[in-house]
Amino acid sequence: MDIPALFVRQSRDYFGEYLAKIETAIAPLTVEQVWWRPNEASNSIGNLMLHLAGNVRQWMVGGVGKDDVTRDRAREFATREPVPVATLVAELRGAVDEAVAVLDRLNLECLADRRQIQRFDTNVLGAIYHVVEHFSMHTGQIIMLAKMQTAKDAGFYKLRADGTPEPTWTNTGRPFERGSRP
Repeated sequence: MDIPALFVRQSRDYFGEYLAKIETAIAPLTVEQVWWRPNEASNSIGNLMLHLAGNVRQWMVGGVGKDDVTRDRAREFATREPVPVATLVAELRGAVDEAVAVLDRLNLECLADRRQIQRFDTNVLGAIYHVVEHFSMHTGQIIMLAKMQTAKDAGFYKLRADGTPEPTWTNTGRPFERGSRP
């Protein structure tokens, strides 16, 4: 079993899964709902999407891929004017596509190579792991904020006859189709 290749493939799959869940969760929302915040100490879905795009580009594209990336992290959280939902989705999809391209061209021998990203000393494997877990955390926040707006379950799974969950979301047609993980 090629563990480094499996790690990279699983990371790639998670990007696709989380992006598909975000798109599904926000699909019924208006632009006002996407920019709603429960209080001033919390972020809106729009801010979280801008933040995810910035983080993915800085850590994966810049840090792991060694491409030139300019990030305005403060703007990700300070933006209050409602950016259209389609623009937010395109921005986040673009960042994920760029990250997947980095993973696709990654030399697996470099996973232990050191990187300095956002003043953190890490290695390539650690940077990938960070971005996946960071993306996961904010995906959960986006889903929760969307549920608060709609008062409905996102419907990511339906129960099979035997009681086990079956995914209803898909990212088919995207360059990072879901692997064989149940």
